[in-house]
Amino acid sequence: DSEGGLYVCMNTFLGFGREHIERHYRKTGQCVYLHLKRRVVEKVPGASGGALPKRRNAKLFLDLEISSDLNSDDFEYEDEAKLVIFPDHYEISLPNIEELPALVTIACDALLSAKSPYRKQEPDSWEEELQASKHAKTLVQLDNGVRIPPSGWKCSRCDLRENLWLNLTDGSVLCGKWFFDGSGGNGHAMEHYKETGYPLAVKLGTITPDGADVYSFDEEEPVLDPHIAKHLAHFGIDMLQMQVTENGLRDNDIKPRVSEWEVIQEAGVKLKPMYGPGYTGMKNLGNSCYLNAVMQAIFSIPEYVGNLPRIFDYSPLDPTQDFNTQMAKLGHGLLSGQYSKPPMKSELIEQVMKEEHKPQHSGISPRMFKAFISKGHPEFSSNRQQDAQEFFLHLINLVERNPVGSENPSDVFRFLVEERTQCCQSRKVRYTERVDYIMQLPVAMEAATNKDELIAYELKRREAEAARRPLPELVRAKIPFRACLQAFSEPSNVEDFWSSALQAKSAGVKTSRFASFPEYLVVQIKKFTFGLDWIPKKLDVSIDMPDFLDISHLRARGLQPGEEELPDIAPPIVIPDDPKALDIDESSVMQLAEMGFPLEACRKAVYYTGNLGAEVAFNWIIAHMEEPDFAEPLVTPAFGEVASSGATALGAVGLDNQPPEEMVAIIISMGFQRNLAIQALKATSNNLERALEWIFSHPDPEEESDPALDTVDMENNANANILAETGSEGPRIKDGPG
Repeated sequence: DSEGGLYVCMNTFLGFGREHIERHYRKTGQCVYLHLKRRVVEKVPGASGGALPKRRNAKLFLDLEISSDLNSDDFEYEDEAKLVIFPDHYEISLPNIEELPALVTIACDALLSAKSPYRKQEPDSWEEELQASKHAKTLVQLDNGVRIPPSGWKCSRCDLRENLWLNLTDGSVLCGKWFFDGSGGNGHAMEHYKETGYPLAVKLGTITPDGADVYSFDEEEPVLDPHIAKHLAHFGIDMLQMQVTENGLRDNDIKPRVSEWEVIQEAGVKLKPMYGPGYTGMKNLGNSCYLNAVMQAIFSIPEYVGNLPRIFDYSPLDPTQDFNTQMAKLGHGLLSGQYSKPPMKSELIEQVMKEEHKPQHSGISPRMFKAFISKGHPEFSSNRQQDAQEFFLHLINLVERNPVGSENPSDVFRFLVEERTQCCQSRKVRYTERVDYIMQLPVAMEAATNKDELIAYELKRREAEAARRPLPELVRAKIPFRACLQAFSEPSNVEDFWSSALQAKSAGVKTSRFASFPEYLVVQIKKFTFGLDWIPKKLDVSIDMPDFLDISHLRARGLQPGEEELPDIAPPIVIPDDPKALDIDESSVMQLAEMGFPLEACRKAVYYTGNLGAEVAFNWIIAHMEEPDFAEPLVTPAFGEVASSGATALGAVGLDNQPPEEMVAIIISMGFQRNLAIQALKATSNNLERALEWIFSHPDPEEESDPALDTVDMENNANANILAETGSEGPRIKDGPG
């Protein structure tokens, strides 16, 4: 409340605006509140020699704080605090040691002097203060005659020309580690450190008269090198002559061109500011654009708006820990227009008089919402870049767990997918259905409409790299959306398909269709893929989304006349000759290890994903990297225990003993809940393949009674199919036109 200030309950330390304070008092009976107001005081230019400051309207920067461009050099703050006693609104100015009890005075002082937890987090979120390396002072540099040229660098082991690091001991130029978006290098700088123990390296292209980026392999973090000028001079590098470049190209050699970011931001275009309901921006809290984008889209859907005042009225005593209250609060901030108001006429006149323009960036800063919704999640609770699709599934999961009344707003996204699997030998088929929330489309690179331009660009790029000239302007592959849509419906091979008709392994193909169409279809373009070297890379493509989309031809048809269904028979349990031997695909393990992951973690990933290949194991690694035992050696139960639990009662449902933990872990790593994994394994006599088919064919499994089973998040994998609603009626599926 920018005018009324903030009321803090002295019993619960919850803050309320003027609009909600009376309601809180009536609901709880708490009568002692600390009333806070913050006024912004602007310094008049040139008035530092004693002129009185000019006071602006009172504004309070709360959790939904106004994202204005207030510079600390131009503005100062004045806080006003009073103790308010309800219901008579009796006010006591602070400080007031004479009239107040000591306990109340201490509590008020502690509250006023406390630093906001969000403010405590900000320095860590944005910039980390580097420490001087312990090796900088005593670093030994080899007198081997190495001299580093000012340009034309490349890795001495793989010929890469970007992300290069100069080892400050022996002058070796080597590439850094790879990144998930496909950039980076092959990790040769780290390999060199492991071989030699030489600890410090500087990134080529970051050296300027002001310093350089230095990394300590031994300390495993970026560091400061107070003697960097001396260490670089040893290899013939004069810091005063260096400029920030990449690949040795100087700034004045690079042809300026408009970046993609500038195009997105419409740089250079005169835009008209928009204000009011539905035109409220969200402040980036440091790599939080994934959250902002998803929430802006979510609150454009009427079903998610709901009755905001009703949610506020029935919020619990501690609304900071209530999902629906926090969602309603964010929705109110975005849709009410209270945080998107045009500047006052007096402010505009003031800017004209000062001959300056300060953009009036109203908006909200969703700090409390981000802290609450990401609590306990290893990725979203960090300040690293995240994927919007993964966050969308995480949000849907929370909405499913926190229903408001009988209506579930996530129903608008939910749809059924029919999967048809056919045995290529017997020609018999099996139809199953599963719940999904996202249509994932592969990028059909072979359908690019500008292949000639791409070939010409690649030739020019290689020539420029060889001649150390500036790279040509980027040419992206132009992919028609219809090609991606067609790839969705194409048949795909089923690995290790076991045919119940033949009672043996056979070739199988699978096709997917829509058994229902949702009200709102979420489409994901799968731009991440694996190269021939199994290094993940991001496809840099341009896909034009049509204004009108008709997918009626993807409607499922079910079992057709003349088709014969595969028998519902489970495959036999195979017991290996050597019970102690672990069946792990070593080739997949080595592919993952070459990416830079710990060897033991790679072995666990391949084992827990059932030897389904390096790509599936890579997804397991991404989902479990933050776990404390990530790199610990693989420990499995004795095979006798596993076999006994699997062979006790073939086909029995609801066995008293629990399924093998490693099989449960495999299903969980695919994104399903733990209780669903256990139930499926029990129903299929601990057969992994049949358990997965059981999950897809049972969208409404019975709910487990063990509350501990609900603790596992099901959004760990980007390809998760959320099956959170497990009531007797199953998830509600709406159907509409395509």
